[in-house]
Amino acid sequence: MRLDTIDWVLVVGYFVVSLGIGVAVSRRAGSSVSEFFLSGRRMPWWLLGVSLVATTFSTDTPNCITDMLRTNGIAGNWIWWAFVLTGMSTVFIYAKLWRRSGVLTDLEFYELRYSGALAGFLRGFRAIYLGVLFNILIMASVSLAAIKIGGVMFGFTPVVTLLISMAITVIYSMLGGFTGVLVTDFFQFGIAMTGAVYAACYVVQLPEVGGLQNLLAHPNVRERLSMWPDFSNTELALSVFIVPLAVQWWAAWYPGSEPGGGGYVAQRMLAARTERDSIYAVLSFNIMHYALRPWPWLLVALASLIVYPDIDSLVAAFPHIDPRIVKNDLAYPAMLTSLPAGWLGLVVASLIAAYMSTIATHLNWGSSYIVNDFYRRFVNPDASQKELVRVARISIVVLMAGSCLLALGLRNAFQNFQYMILFGAGTGLLYILRWFWWRINAAGEITAMVVSLLVTLFFAIIYPRVSSVPLSDWKVLCINVAITTVSWLTITFLTRPTDSQKLIQFYRLVRPGGPGWKTVVCAAAERGEPVEASDAAWEVPTGILCTLLGSVLVWSAVLGVGYWIYGEVALALAMTAVVVVCAIVLLRLWRGLGIAEETKT
Repeated sequence: MRLDTIDWVLVVGYFVVSLGIGVAVSRRAGSSVSEFFLSGRRMPWWLLGVSLVATTFSTDTPNCITDMLRTNGIAGNWIWWAFVLTGMSTVFIYAKLWRRSGVLTDLEFYELRYSGALAGFLRGFRAIYLGVLFNILIMASVSLAAIKIGGVMFGFTPVVTLLISMAITVIYSMLGGFTGVLVTDFFQFGIAMTGAVYAACYVVQLPEVGGLQNLLAHPNVRERLSMWPDFSNTELALSVFIVPLAVQWWAAWYPGSEPGGGGYVAQRMLAARTERDSIYAVLSFNIMHYALRPWPWLLVALASLIVYPDIDSLVAAFPHIDPRIVKNDLAYPAMLTSLPAGWLGLVVASLIAAYMSTIATHLNWGSSYIVNDFYRRFVNPDASQKELVRVARISIVVLMAGSCLLALGLRNAFQNFQYMILFGAGTGLLYILRWFWWRINAAGEITAMVVSLLVTLFFAIIYPRVSSVPLSDWKVLCINVAITTVSWLTITFLTRPTDSQKLIQFYRLVRPGGPGWKTVVCAAAERGEPVEASDAAWEVPTGILCTLLGSVLVWSAVLGVGYWIYGEVALALAMTAVVVVCAIVLLRLWRGLGIAEETKT
């Protein structure tokens, strides 16, 4: 594929601006680890919210959604739409708790909440497991999408694509720290959304597609348009709708949708200047993430069913690409090859922006674990701020190199999505309850993490060799959740609880409230160290109600946009009315959440 001069000007201009942002904030970013990883905890909600949605708008996201649609239709997206519940619970229940904790990373939480050597081990182990191993897997999946885009649109080899894409990202991530990531994300999100919307509008008008009405009427497309699964197909309904809504959202750990908050979402909440900013940041992220972004990608995916109806047609159209990586997710970049000069450059820049925003966040987030939760905690507790920043920058290079090497061995975006969900299956309930139940301890959390990993590896490696009966992903998920949950609960009750003084200190700092802390509150009162006013109201019931209303609001918005596109006016109006009603009720309930304007850390 050939880019004209105007296309190259747009792409190079994008690179120059991204590097310029990194250079502009480099001096402040290098002054301390708090600046490098949290921007001094002074960020406004709107910048944090846009940064989150830019981070989750990655090069592999439209590819993965295209794969879901081509495999299971529009309804196949419920497998990730179910995570709205996770996101909204973070908004209305957990955001303020994270902000009150005052930690630098969410892994620092372990030694704030648990006591003894196991707490330190858990913090250090997860710093390597999540910050290095799991983080590299995520970035490799994103880089796989970049490889496919580079191959389709430029004819680049995987190695050339990765060398080009990683260079600029590493440089501005090393220079600008978290502030550079946030500011660049804001710029990148505007480009990415503009490119995605234009691409959808242009692709729908291709002669082969013939406009929106012809697209929706085409026989290859009609059967994929339903936004609800065919419940007569029990296997499909369970895999994409019932299990995700009944089990997956609360039971599985997934980056950006962690039960109880965590990861780079927690990083944004911790960087917020107030509790209110932390809540608004995650709320705006969830609305944009689920309700604003999907439909441009979905329209391109639907059009791809006409132009490239099967994988064989993709293989024939792109013979220079390794057939082993030609899967349904390749259809999205394949559809973009028809864009005209000028707009092609903008869309290419938007894809590069989507890649860089995600990778930059994961590099900064992963290096924060390496520096704060491993190097400073276990290697050199007396390290100076300059030394810590230097280690952070070195770790960014190492993480990027590791992810690129792994990306060369991956094949399929949707498959990677499913594996990441399975690796964290069964741990989610613990992450939800550890804020509200004093009895959960470090031993239980270690058990959850280890058992979930072992069960996943068993079904991925051993089970196919000993059994000829295949198991669906949803069955593996449910089995993993059951085994892991029973295991961590058993170990929790068989081992000693967290030290009472540590629990009292945690409660006094975070103020979670509720019956799950009654034992600790009573113990503190008996010591003459009361931690809660007698008339203090527990805010979680209101938070749960807000979570349900917020989830219905977002789902109605997603479906409503779809029905407007389909021209089904009655259903579109009904969904719009639900959005309005939910918004009004949420505003009335807002005052019951006890949100503080300022928080001391």
